[in-house]
Amino acid sequence: MKEIWQGFKEYVCGLSPIRLVVLGYLSYVMVGWIFLAIPWVHRTPGISSLDALFTATSAMSTTGLVTVSTGNDFNLGGQVIILLLIQLGGVGYMTFGSFVILSQSRALSERRQKIGETVFSMPDGFRIDKFIKSVIVFTVIIESLGAVALFFALSEASVGVRLWSAIFHSVSAFCTAGFSLYDTSFEAWRGNVAINVILGVLSYLGAIGFIVFVDVWRRVINKTSAITLTSRLIIVTTAWVSLAAIFLFFTGEPTIRGLAVHERLLTAVFQVMTSITTVGFNTIPIGGISQASLFLIILLMTIGASPSGTGGGLKTTTFTALFGVIKSGLTGKDDISFWGKKIPEKRIKVAMASLGFYAGALIVGCYLLALTESFAFEGLLFECASALGTVGLSTGITSQLSPMGKIIITVLMFLGRLGPLTFGVALFLPSRIVVRSGAEDEPELEDIAI
Repeated sequence: MKEIWQGFKEYVCGLSPIRLVVLGYLSYVMVGWIFLAIPWVHRTPGISSLDALFTATSAMSTTGLVTVSTGNDFNLGGQVIILLLIQLGGVGYMTFGSFVILSQSRALSERRQKIGETVFSMPDGFRIDKFIKSVIVFTVIIESLGAVALFFALSEASVGVRLWSAIFHSVSAFCTAGFSLYDTSFEAWRGNVAINVILGVLSYLGAIGFIVFVDVWRRVINKTSAITLTSRLIIVTTAWVSLAAIFLFFTGEPTIRGLAVHERLLTAVFQVMTSITTVGFNTIPIGGISQASLFLIILLMTIGASPSGTGGGLKTTTFTALFGVIKSGLTGKDDISFWGKKIPEKRIKVAMASLGFYAGALIVGCYLLALTESFAFEGLLFECASALGTVGLSTGITSQLSPMGKIIITVLMFLGRLGPLTFGVALFLPSRIVVRSGAEDEPELEDIAI
């Protein structure tokens, strides 16, 4: 037995950081699956082993798609397990262990630093040890403030069991998980400004990412003269995409035209927010909106959140890099730059590879789901895009999927949490590919995170 354990340790130690990341997330899903399959955490007897696996994967990947009711089918113990999986998935499975090591004034091993750099895609100039400490502090502060704010907002809305609801939804919102204790998400509070704003702020803070927070904080305390190009791209891209989508949803969605102007605007803002941040809450039934709005949401879910944030999707920086390639091709320029800063060629290649892997995973997932299910294709496409983008929005077909359909969506959620490119590298290459701009030798290049 000792020899087997020693052999296993040697095998794990020999794995590349990317493969360790895949193995780490997979192990947490397996542990979560075991605990969620225990009948003691069930409130109703109808939860199968497949439903437990689906829920564990959805929580760890911070997706929010569910085949059973979180609030009605799981008791408090089950809900706590789901929340722990959400938290681990939101900030990265290795972050807490690294934080414990750092809190004891011990340096991270070189291997753990490499794993951290793999989990958190960061531009040059960021130290992984200090970054991890900042991630934990930022997470605790924001989720605590969010829980307090939600507690008072839910009190005004006369919601029962307010404290647990406030804690659960604060963590779920910041980790952009979209899990809700209410079967209709937040449809009952469509016109509640306080609840909408609190959830929106939490989700945007989680989706914009830890890079921006650390970067802005370093600028505030004068440790740097300006924020990095990565942060500027994240903020500007997120703002412009959100504003454009809000206008399109506000003017083009027929199901909200009968609402008062302020409620119509609030609804449009929330649905765009929930799509671009990949949080997955909703205040209107998604199955009832127009095909144009469904397509708009699919686009937003594909663009997704930002690198080193808690959300999924292709990432705003990847989208920006692709936009730069198109602009460069149309204008006939050889270099791709923003605000006078050239983007390293290797980062552009990563963006292109990410798009290719993402599109491939989406196409294969849709094809397989179309083979096993009989729902309308737009519903299947939406379900696959939601799973791969770790969003959690659904037209209402998730619980009606066949066992094979649930397995396909489970795989897509896991791929979405890792990122299809990360999974591809882990699957086909023997070691981690280090993407660096060579900025030390070429000062006109500024590295960005993709």
